[in-house]
Amino acid sequence: MSRSAHPAGPRHADVLPEGHYNSGPPDDLNVLDPKVWARTVARTGEGAVSVGGLEVARLAEEFGTPAYFLDEADFRARCAAWRDAFGPDADVFYAGKAFLSRAVVRWLDEEGLNLDVCSGGELATALSAGMPAERIAFHGNNKTEEEISRAVQVGVGRIVLDSFQEIARVAHIADGLGKRQRVQIRVTVGVEAHTHEFIATAHEDQKFGIALADGQAAEAVRRALKLDGIELIGIHSHIGSQIFDMAGFEVAARRVVGLLAEVRDEHGIELPEIDLGGGLGIAYTSDDDPREPHEIAKALNEIVGRECEAASLRTPRISVEPGRAIVGPTAFTLYTVGTVKPLEGLRTYVSVDGGMSDNIRTALYDAEYTVALVSRRSDAAPMLVRVVGKHCESGDIVVKDAFLPSDVAAGDLIAVPATGAYCRSMASNYNHALRPPVVAVRDGEARVIVRRETEEDLLRLDVG
Repeated sequence: MSRSAHPAGPRHADVLPEGHYNSGPPDDLNVLDPKVWARTVARTGEGAVSVGGLEVARLAEEFGTPAYFLDEADFRARCAAWRDAFGPDADVFYAGKAFLSRAVVRWLDEEGLNLDVCSGGELATALSAGMPAERIAFHGNNKTEEEISRAVQVGVGRIVLDSFQEIARVAHIADGLGKRQRVQIRVTVGVEAHTHEFIATAHEDQKFGIALADGQAAEAVRRALKLDGIELIGIHSHIGSQIFDMAGFEVAARRVVGLLAEVRDEHGIELPEIDLGGGLGIAYTSDDDPREPHEIAKALNEIVGRECEAASLRTPRISVEPGRAIVGPTAFTLYTVGTVKPLEGLRTYVSVDGGMSDNIRTALYDAEYTVALVSRRSDAAPMLVRVVGKHCESGDIVVKDAFLPSDVAAGDLIAVPATGAYCRSMASNYNHALRPPVVAVRDGEARVIVRRETEEDLLRLDVG
């Protein structure tokens, strides 16, 4: 049953701040866009929202808020979709930086995906959960000697080399261990994807990779081929994140294949693999229009095949690295509303019990999200709101501009969808906040896969 309208909140017709929200409210705020929400999320007959067959009120009572709830069936289905789209003649590496836990590692293993890690901690998590080392790729622009040594010792399937120094470093460590480590060279191809500056990774002026420009990548290949401790198996390229347009991948593939042709012409060998990275976008709002895995696979295979045919090269084995595209849509963050503060002529601020400590992306990337009232149905008029956290920062914004029913009030549960990627991974203890749990939900059962931090956890590292 809907509550009476909140008395002071401006309705959507009162104000639409220019540049903050480009479209009006949806026709019915109770409808959940399946493009944005995890697959088993639905409203019950009573109007509350459920996931995996469990109502959010029950989940909040058992696990508290804020909390991340992950739809395990959706996660597994997306793994299978990527695996099947590319087939047995390609490799799909889940990008662990998006979100990683031992439960996730086991799901990946069971669904037949490989795993990409970029730190010693991610590698430790992968190994502790039983991921075969040969199915692990190790990234990073500044891997320590300790990280490299462990990766070589356990036999990771590939290390992606990011600099001239790292080529020599990995070769030296592997040689000292009596190993020959399989490697790829990450190149920057000069393609700037249509994304935020901080997550565009293939233009020359950034920290990742070795530039194709001025022959640097070709020189990296020369050095790698001369060293006994490493086996160069291919070229790696990653052009950015949250990408919807395949045009950037076409340019990147053309330039990577061009380098393969140079290697063949100079050294008489055809490198057997290329990795085109990840970065495919997801729907954070209804305005986003991501591609399905089978569409992406078809496009990338056609692009690479066409470029290799033109260069008279055998088509190499393709690898891709979806992270956000798998886990991002499968989770939402559940919050409890604490205060509702209307600002006449502007908007209404809805404060929740989390904030930038559990989702830094809005502050960091100016990311867009949507939000829904999930503990009940409401037929109140829509109200333009800004969902903010409880931290001592004016930039502590979770959702910049969205619509909620105008009767939203303290104690209501609201949820922000598409928070599976990077939210828990980048969570912090700012203001000594306790990081939320991650709860996997499937077939009417819920279980914690990453527990909520406690004050004891917070104080355990404080040795003062």
